[in-house]
Amino acid sequence: MPQVAASVQAAARQLCRDVARLRFAAPVTHVYNPLEYARSPHDRYVRAYGNSRKLVLLLGMNPGPFGMAQTGVPFGDVESVRGWLGIEGPVSRPRREHPKRPVRGFECPRSEVSGARLWGAVAQHFGTPERFFARHFVANFCPLVFIEAGGRNRTPDKLPARERAPLFTACNRHLQRLVDIFEPDWVVGIGAFAAERAHEAIGERDVRIGRILHPSPANPRAQRDWAGQARRELRALGVCPVEDTRECRRREGP
Repeated sequence: MPQVAASVQAAARQLCRDVARLRFAAPVTHVYNPLEYARSPHDRYVRAYGNSRKLVLLLGMNPGPFGMAQTGVPFGDVESVRGWLGIEGPVSRPRREHPKRPVRGFECPRSEVSGARLWGAVAQHFGTPERFFARHFVANFCPLVFIEAGGRNRTPDKLPARERAPLFTACNRHLQRLVDIFEPDWVVGIGAFAAERAHEAIGERDVRIGRILHPSPANPRAQRDWAGQARRELRALGVCPVEDTRECRRREGP
């Protein structure tokens, strides 16, 4: 396995150990860590696509209950991961499973809208995973899923400060490791939270940080042509698709 991918896997193992020590109180009743129980497909994702330096690291918030929580892949909508990325593998179960949020792995019948939008847009634009991952990689800031008693998903930004602080410290270290490994020119937050965390974790480094609209169905702006909006936002930053690189350089100057 190429050294870059091995380093990414080692960083994920360390993050998994770091967050396993943390405890969360009500209203959170269940915490899923797909880096543990979905390690096999996550490793396959890293081996297949995390094996070289990247120009752009795209950063999400944390796993969705029907995405990475099921497949171990960021924004891991089952059909996108299996059908376009070509990733599949055994997935076990969380240590404590909420009855309303079962982990069925690649048998999950639900689609993750955010993941379907993101990978669908990438597939439409780049055609093949190899073409996209030659210059890009997608990761999440936080690896954990937080579930309340009634089955509602709770995002990391809604945790109390006493729980956020040690969690964000561990996740900041992991993001710093990814930047050291991939040496990207850009870290682009998918949504405001991820962009804010990138500024906090790596703001002093020689890496440019940007933000694009999150594709969540809870975001009204994402309901209309999310792919087009994200593409325009990337171009406004100066982060361009492969075929537009020459045009971007002309705008930026020598």
